[in-house]
Amino acid sequence: MNAAPADPLARERAHLTASRAALRAMREDVEALDIKDVTANWVNAEVLRGQIDERIKALADLAHTPLFFGRLDYLYAPGAEEAEGGADGETFYIGRRHVHDAAGDPMVVDWRAPVSQPFYRASKKDPMDVALRRRFGYTGGDLTAYEDEHLTDPAEAEQVSKLLQQEIERPRVGPMRDIVATIQPEQDEIVRSGLAGSVCVQGGPGTGKTAVGLHRVAYLLYAHRERLARTGTLVIGPNRSFLHYIEQVLPALGELEVKQATVDDLVAHVDVRGADDAAAAVVKGDARMAEVLRRAVRSHVTPPTEGVVVVRGSRRWRVPSYEVEEMVRELLDRNMRYGAAREALPQRIAHAVLVRMEQAGEAPDDRVQDAVARNAAVKAAVKAIWPPVDPAKLVHRLLSDAEFLAAHAAGVLTQEEQKAILWAKPPRTAKSAKWSAADAVLVDEAADLVARTHSLGHVVLDEAQDLSPMQYRAVGRRCTTGSVTVLGDLAQGTTPWATPSWAEALGHLGKADAVVEELTAGFRVPREVIAYASRLLPAIAPGLTAVESVRQSPGSLVVREVRETSEGETGGLVAAVLDACGAALGREGSVGLIAADARVAVLAAALDAAGVAYLAPGEETTPDVRLTLVPASLAKGLEYDYVVLDEPAAVVSGEPDERTGLRRLYVALTRAVSGLTVLHTAPLPEPLR
Repeated sequence: MNAAPADPLARERAHLTASRAALRAMREDVEALDIKDVTANWVNAEVLRGQIDERIKALADLAHTPLFFGRLDYLYAPGAEEAEGGADGETFYIGRRHVHDAAGDPMVVDWRAPVSQPFYRASKKDPMDVALRRRFGYTGGDLTAYEDEHLTDPAEAEQVSKLLQQEIERPRVGPMRDIVATIQPEQDEIVRSGLAGSVCVQGGPGTGKTAVGLHRVAYLLYAHRERLARTGTLVIGPNRSFLHYIEQVLPALGELEVKQATVDDLVAHVDVRGADDAAAAVVKGDARMAEVLRRAVRSHVTPPTEGVVVVRGSRRWRVPSYEVEEMVRELLDRNMRYGAAREALPQRIAHAVLVRMEQAGEAPDDRVQDAVARNAAVKAAVKAIWPPVDPAKLVHRLLSDAEFLAAHAAGVLTQEEQKAILWAKPPRTAKSAKWSAADAVLVDEAADLVARTHSLGHVVLDEAQDLSPMQYRAVGRRCTTGSVTVLGDLAQGTTPWATPSWAEALGHLGKADAVVEELTAGFRVPREVIAYASRLLPAIAPGLTAVESVRQSPGSLVVREVRETSEGETGGLVAAVLDACGAALGREGSVGLIAADARVAVLAAALDAAGVAYLAPGEETTPDVRLTLVPASLAKGLEYDYVVLDEPAAVVSGEPDERTGLRRLYVALTRAVSGLTVLHTAPLPEPLR
């Protein structure tokens, strides 16, 4: 038997090597499973094979991802009484997934397990029965350092972990990483909150709200796997670039089944080829449109004018019009989905016929009732009274027919609002219409009025502050029987319909009882940068608490006015921007060049002429290409080690109003993790001067 190495670092490296070998053995065991004789048919075999393949993927050993990042030495075994004489308890290595040896004993414990919780929450004041917390430092995939905290030793002062700080500040190249090694106590409380309750997280730039939401999904899948396997989970982001940026976080934690989508993906009932002006989009996104649509759908119901006569054999059975009208009124009063009520009506009529049959001495059964419900006369009556409704055709008529809209918007929308949403040149058919994104949401609302939308077990909604009330309703329909984690920052709302308060947003979602948590400690954006950006808060979000960054980085903020040259304002500024990008590329990490959308083409041409390679938002950075050219409208949710911001005044003037423009600028100013360079020729907005 080989003796354990005397050097602590060597011992930890040996445990890492053994853990990787154990993980490899776990994967090989799954790969070796023989399912030929354990399934009843080929369908079950395919399902089981798919589950095995997913398990094999989940057990992948990522070479540059540490298998464990921490260790806990308990005073005594968790959950047991303290051992007599103060005997040492168990030791657990905390990592991204569970790893066990051949005997089934844990070599690495999943970070989501209850025994791992003290790694994130224990402190000198409350050690949670932990004697030693050890953090590990890695270079690539190699374990190169460790750092100890003796939580029960009164002689050792509490201090900031250098390894933790290094991990938080580590340069970023490529997509977003998990923060499983750096989760803070206030973040951990949100991550581990229960599945039954909905949570809304208000968090300024750099507070980690997106990471908290993703890690909450991973935790819930660990704690409630069987339930969520049945009901499903979904992450909703603002755009495809953002989803591409975050898409590797959950797979790195071993969760491969979580779907990701934008709100536009959810409501893709029609082909979106058009766009609304701001006035039309605001009205179409208003929650009052739900009532207009409800009225329009119900308007298709026509009270019967005559009874229903059913012929069976030599007998004729008549249900009078007043009785059918009572059925219709009752179904309308129950406020059922239009389609469900339409399916119930023929059964109601058939039941009335069966009552008459029984009164006449017959003994009909359920099969007779079903046959009567399918009778041609009953079908014809139902079609006349309760005709089918096509959601797209309904919305097409609302937006094309002024009289139809006025009839159902009376007392809900003003005449000016009705005029704003009517198509100037109505398309002949729903198929030929150039639908806008807001129109698609209306079609989704109408579709839900006709047939209930399927509800998921848990939904994470990120960058939620930019959604319209109708978009909130669309998301809320996807979690009526489940819960939701809402993530956002009111100060970063940059749409004309951006939500003014979380209480209002949660009401539209149907989750008014959700708990609102606020993250105010910043971990990514340097203190100097966030303090500069926070000068805008009184103008864009009065009363909102400014982020207090834990990182102080002298020299991380440079604001420079560029004087005009013989080439004119644009030429001088563009040259300065290229120089700043070159200086940033001389450092380690990713670089984002953010500019007003209208100036992106000019900067792209300058980069091409200078032979500087760059990417579009969403494309993955590599060691060879680390510069991304980012239109200000797509910057939200992204972050870069170094940011060069071109002409702040142009970012502000590119929006419909000054407040929205200042919010867009706030977003752009807070994308930097290590350094921000602001270059301008035009005067800076007043709050920044």
